[in-house]
Amino acid sequence: MAWRFLLLLLSINLFAADHALARGPWRASEGNTSGWALMTPEERIEHQTRIRGFTTLDACTQYRDEHHRQMAARAAERGLNLRAGHRDVCAHLRPTDGQQ
Repeated sequence: MAWRFLLLLLSINLFAADHALARGPWRASEGNTSGWALMTPEERIEHQTRIRGFTTLDACTQYRDEHHRQMAARAAERGLNLRAGHRDVCAHLRPTDGQQ
């Protein structure tokens, strides 16, 4: 009887892990990417790939700032305002307390 309980717990854990993996890593979207509507589908994929690949805060910040400049220029060309207030996609690379 105990083995059935253990099997049930194992099944639940595997389902939960599989479900978390199905969500995958961060995904760029209209809700979290400045200039989303101004990008081509190919640019969106490239942007997402680049953001996921950064390992240093400096490289990520440089890319993010340049991306924002480009999207602001595109918006201005079309007479649009670029939405502000998105989360910082580079925040996960910032050192935490105790790190240098």
